[in-house]
Amino acid sequence: MKRIILIVTLLSTFYLQGCSAMNITESKFIRVRGTQFELDGKPYYFVGTNLWYGCYLGASDEFGDRERLIRELDNLQAIGVTNLRILAGSETSYIKKSLQPTIQIEPGVYNDQLLEGLDFLLAEMRKRNMHAVVLLNNYWEWSGGFAAYNNWTNFGEAIDPYVQTNRWGDFMNYTASFYSNEKGNELFRNFILKIITRQNKFTGDYYSEDPTIMAWQLANEPRPGQAGSLANNINAFCNWIDQTAQYIKSIDPNHLVTTGSEGVIGSLQRDSVYIKAHESKFIDYATFHVWAKNWEWYDSKQPEATFPTAEANALDYFNTHMKFARFLNKPVTMEEFGLGRNLESCDPNSSTEYRDKYYKIMLNVVHDSAFAGAPIAGANFWAWGGEGRGKNQDNVWRKGDPFVGDPPHEPQGLNTVFNSDQSTIDILKRHSEQMNALRDREFSIAKPESSNTK
Repeated sequence: MKRIILIVTLLSTFYLQGCSAMNITESKFIRVRGTQFELDGKPYYFVGTNLWYGCYLGASDEFGDRERLIRELDNLQAIGVTNLRILAGSETSYIKKSLQPTIQIEPGVYNDQLLEGLDFLLAEMRKRNMHAVVLLNNYWEWSGGFAAYNNWTNFGEAIDPYVQTNRWGDFMNYTASFYSNEKGNELFRNFILKIITRQNKFTGDYYSEDPTIMAWQLANEPRPGQAGSLANNINAFCNWIDQTAQYIKSIDPNHLVTTGSEGVIGSLQRDSVYIKAHESKFIDYATFHVWAKNWEWYDSKQPEATFPTAEANALDYFNTHMKFARFLNKPVTMEEFGLGRNLESCDPNSSTEYRDKYYKIMLNVVHDSAFAGAPIAGANFWAWGGEGRGKNQDNVWRKGDPFVGDPPHEPQGLNTVFNSDQSTIDILKRHSEQMNALRDREFSIAKPESSNTK
């Protein structure tokens, strides 16, 4: 184990020495100053979405569709979206409803077409002045994630919650045991090194020197486990965040690093766990997600009765995380929020009345809070499906089907914003105008001061 770590360290050192000889002074990376992001000396605010499947569209083989990806990016640019949360890590899994194909076929064996798809995605984003938050792993099962690493290293009992349906709690704790899996994390760090030191085939830039990348994200919604987890797993969880972020910083000092946390609900509903997870000096900013339906605040079959509760709880959750960010003295992003169409229909022609109301509320509070000086920089709605459409009458995703924004374990179209959802798109366009005006206002009144950036 020590010998392997030494070899990886030496390789990282040689890589960084090579990079230091390159001229990266003109690169414009997003930085952190106190509770605010900066880009090229100006405040950075954004309108974002989740386009996790972007590298799949960017691939050149049978499941890729570069022409569609270009159209989707053009459409998003026209709306005013400037920030995309994208997937860079997916792993072959034993779990029934997981994504196929995957970026990492087995430990250290990669799908070159998907990696080239990631290259293509980043290159096209650069042309449109977009920035990427890059997901490296996943607590949840749909892309392989922690459970795949555990299974690869025979760490604990592999549980498929879609087969053993009464064992979701056990599965969540099995997934969370990854934080203590030394062999699994050794494989994960090998993957991190592979990605960060990759040279983009279309731009020629190493990923570590690509200003298109805003941040590396440790995982999608990492949790310490199920409620009731032992305190020692909380310690393992927080130590894993700190040590993994430190490792990333050691090989890439240019980019920000963040957790991917849902917030306090993903932290055993303990404020102290969320705070501890984000206190690391190697974590540059905090994150949170808001899922009114998933957290049983909203029932699509009783919208009039439950929407007021959903609104109140969502706003309270938002404001709670503004307080956390101030305490941490770090910026924060609301990098996932969404709501289904009326009656949770997956039909692109169905009404988006309540979703539109919800989007207005959440986007307004982002803008109004930022205007008032809160540490919020932007929000990424979940998710952009664009011209993608579900293929099957049962709304189940199957290998080879078009991507529509919803991950493979969920009904296709559940939380998707389609390119035909004009009322939702109009809300997003208006929000983009507001955030642009906020950026311009902040820059016009900003006073020069010594920089203490990350």
